[in-house]
Amino acid sequence: MKFWLVAVFLLGFSVVRAEVEREYILLSGGPSLEEWEKYKAEPHDRWWGNFIRSARVRIQEIQKKTPGAKITWLVHRPSYQRRAVRQDKSDIIGNIVSVRDKYGVDLIWFDQGQEVIDYLNQGKPRDRVKIANFEFYGHSNRACFMFDYSNEIDSGSKSWLHESELSRIQRGIFTRDAFIKSWGCHSGESMTKKWRRATGKKMIGAIGKTDYAYGHLRNWVPGLSQGSRWGG
Repeated sequence: MKFWLVAVFLLGFSVVRAEVEREYILLSGGPSLEEWEKYKAEPHDRWWGNFIRSARVRIQEIQKKTPGAKITWLVHRPSYQRRAVRQDKSDIIGNIVSVRDKYGVDLIWFDQGQEVIDYLNQGKPRDRVKIANFEFYGHSNRACFMFDYSNEIDSGSKSWLHESELSRIQRGIFTRDAFIKSWGCHSGESMTKKWRRATGKKMIGAIGKTDYAYGHLRNWVPGLSQGSRWGG
């Protein structure tokens, strides 16, 4: 009788474990506008798609390694709308949607950083769907992700996720082996430490600058500027 009870318990435990799903989340901030950047010694984002193409290539990598992976892509819509209307005069939003359709991922548009936190916490039932991957492509400084840097105002941002807000992220929503990385500049100088303190998970970030220029020479994987390195 005892053996039967133990067997039932172990079987039930196995079923519960098997039901836990893994979600892969990519986060794309927006590009700057030429009107704010053209007089700088090193203008940002001559091409609108830096943070989109890199995410797209990462989607392909995940799907190749993990067929059927549940991938969610969060994109800062206002920045791309503004870039399309005021600079490129093209259907940038449609181009982003076409990536969604081609690769069959969930595309979530957002405006403010709190929406990112809300999705991490509640976008899926986190008792059954854990986050196995979280990566950010966009502008950042040592303390925050800047989703619309130099897009609405010169050299500043009105939409961000600051390290002081990371405590709002719930613990227990990530898998034990979750891969977390910021591909933005300077994240490894402060934000990664606050991330670990808030979530219990390591984030990899750059100590120094990252570089999206000439991405086609690196298969669109962002590189490190000279003298920079990865930390976490």
